[in-house]
Amino acid sequence: MPEGPEIRRAADKVAAAIKDKTAEEVFFGQSHLKPFERILSGEKVWAVETRGKAMLTRFSNGLNIYSHNQLYGIWHTGTTDKLPDSSRQLRLAIHNDTHAALLYSASDIAVLKDSEIAQHPFLKKLGPDVLSSEITPEQIIERLLHPKFRRRQLGGILTDQSFLAGLGNYLRCEILFITGMRSKTTAQQCSSSKLEQLATAIINLSHQSYKTAGITNNLQQAKQLMAKGANFEDARFYVFRRAGKPCYHCGKPIEKTNANGQGLYFCPRCQTSN
Repeated sequence: MPEGPEIRRAADKVAAAIKDKTAEEVFFGQSHLKPFERILSGEKVWAVETRGKAMLTRFSNGLNIYSHNQLYGIWHTGTTDKLPDSSRQLRLAIHNDTHAALLYSASDIAVLKDSEIAQHPFLKKLGPDVLSSEITPEQIIERLLHPKFRRRQLGGILTDQSFLAGLGNYLRCEILFITGMRSKTTAQQCSSSKLEQLATAIINLSHQSYKTAGITNNLQQAKQLMAKGANFEDARFYVFRRAGKPCYHCGKPIEKTNANGQGLYFCPRCQTSN
């Protein structure tokens, strides 16, 4: 599933195609949303925002299209004369006089009034957005030590959207690796310095992934690996999806276990501290 950095990058592309322009035609692939096609067509798109892994396309008449890519959803943008020929099911299309933004395969789509956004079943449960420019390490530490989270294993809360919106499995694995921590560790077991390291890593790694299209590895190391022939997928991560391959730090094979229904990748030698 795309995580916060991927959805923010998709939103940037969607905004470049349709923001501050009149949507001449809006199409919905789901029958219950068809009545909104006429209501939204002819309205100006004034913002494209993300809330963790969700996107809000906001219109001048006070309506908003909420969308969540889920596992297989994907956005395509382009000029109206170069739209993709896709076998995927088109779920949402927003066309203006020069460009279009198309969402394929995702079915979690709704049209919300401004007053309904805060009460949407998914949005109302979200914690602060991990990519927010306003979030600080101190705020994350405060959340880690909150009674709701402090006794829970880090492997669980780092994918809990009520803790921080936008974190997901690959970020969880990579954050735990660079802090040298195991997934079963709890916040209340951590020293003050370890909590500060964890909070800083959460912010920095999320922003690095957003800026680099998904690289969480050391950037210089990733560049060197690709120069030597490694593909992007193998060079971009420290541990995620690298089970059986040598740790870039110590050489010991990366291992994979299961946590909260997802594959958890870790180095048994490098990840030992609280």
